Amino acid sequence: MVAVAAGNVHTASNTGRSHSVGLHADGTVTATGWNGDGQCDTASWRNVTLVAAGWRRTLGLVGDGTVLAAGRLREGACDVSQWREIVGLACGDWHSVGVRGDGTTVAVGNNRRGQCAIDTWRAMAVVAAGYLHTVGLTNDGRVFAVGDQSTGACNVSAWRDVLAVAAGSYHTVGVTAAGRVVAVGSNDFGQCDVAGWREIVAVAAGSTHTLGLRADGTVVAAGNNENHQCDIAGWDAIRSPN
Repeated sequence: MVAVAAGNVHTASNTGRSHSVGLHADGTVTATGWNGDGQCDTASWRNVTLVAAGWRRTLGLVGDGTVLAAGRLREGACDVSQWREIVGLACGDWHSVGVRGDGTTVAVGNNRRGQCAIDTWRAMAVVAAGYLHTVGLTNDGRVFAVGDQSTGACNVSAWRDVLAVAAGSYHTVGVTAAGRVVAVGSNDFGQCDVAGWREIVAVAAGSTHTLGLRADGTVVAAGNNENHQCDIAGWDAIRSPN
């Protein structure tokens, strides 16, 4: 395996089922877990270079810049067959986002809170997608966000010199060039309590928790630990794929 993706969903009383996706070095894809909408039907995929997973959905970036999709069709988040020259992908709960080689972006799916309103974005390097918001990181380290404004997860306009971003269900996290971490949005479980983190090179955001990878390979965590998702004390020598 050279990459993995998890089909997570925002925490709610009627959710919880999920699936896992693995990308092999030969460009084939393996998926396991809940397959209620065919989101694990990836056995025929070939020449895939990147995978992303959302609620009831799996996306695969092919080497020629096109995108494959498996899973639920109802909200339109799998309507990616016309995408071209894609170099990056992200999945929210109900929407899918892509970055083209020229830095423009495209999104499909549920746009109830404006989370797909990214047509005017330019010079994007990376995108991330939460439950009802979308985040974009430009080549010069600025961050943009659209979507649900109620939680504060889109309050990223003041961020500068950012190297990486991640989107949780209701919060957004960024890593700065200095190795510090910034976070905005819901902090009900302490998932935004990252101001003291140092020498961070990568971050990941779950529904209600945040992980940070340090340059020395150790990991820090903040947020909801109800299911022991923050129990990373014994982890060491983790290395970022970047």
